[in-house]
Amino acid sequence: MKRFSLIFFFTVISLASFAQGGRVECEDTCRHIHGIDLSHYQGTVFWETVGKSKMAYVYLKATEGGTRIDDKYKQNIDLAHNYGLKVGSYHFYRPKVNQKEQLHNFMAQCRPGDQDLLPMIDVETRSGMPREEFRDSLAKFLVLVEKAYRQRPLVYTGTNFYNANLQGMLDDYKLMIAQYSSRQPVLTDGKEYLLWQYTAKGRLDGINGFVDKSRFMGKHKLREIRFRHR
Repeated sequence: MKRFSLIFFFTVISLASFAQGGRVECEDTCRHIHGIDLSHYQGTVFWETVGKSKMAYVYLKATEGGTRIDDKYKQNIDLAHNYGLKVGSYHFYRPKVNQKEQLHNFMAQCRPGDQDLLPMIDVETRSGMPREEFRDSLAKFLVLVEKAYRQRPLVYTGTNFYNANLQGMLDDYKLMIAQYSSRQPVLTDGKEYLLWQYTAKGRLDGINGFVDKSRFMGKHKLREIRFRHR
């Protein structure tokens, strides 16, 4: 009976410690600068709680293709600012949709005055296009974004997608690379990237369900992706 009581006592203590500790904020190490990206899929976010976390920045989905708008974007960007996070906005690129239509959609939501961080272009699909046609389509869109915001956007993509489709065409762009494993991404052309999105199943107090988490590599800092207001 005494042995059972001791086991029960330590079990309760362990569970209490876990509950007090909350969700893991930095799945690899908090020595790096960490952030999150999210969209309407996360539902209602309790930004006051997120603002007290170790997350230094957030990228919010603004738009997709030529007409889609994330219905949580306006609310999220206002509240994220209110609770002290550095905020950037991203557009999900659809290669077969007219580039100018996509730019206009993005610009209608991603207003320069609201941005702390570079606009980010999410590139994940060729939409069935031949590789070279896709590369040409994306290159034209990135130039349009650069001219509109007067600075090159950050480009987000996955390791495998980059190695198969994007080698050699993004030398002048800063990258966030997604790879959900304990191993750091390796780009076969040797290009350096600033940020690594290391999980799509992160947990954070203030957010129900999973959230994407990323961190800066090495000695790279948040100032390297700041939005330059002119």
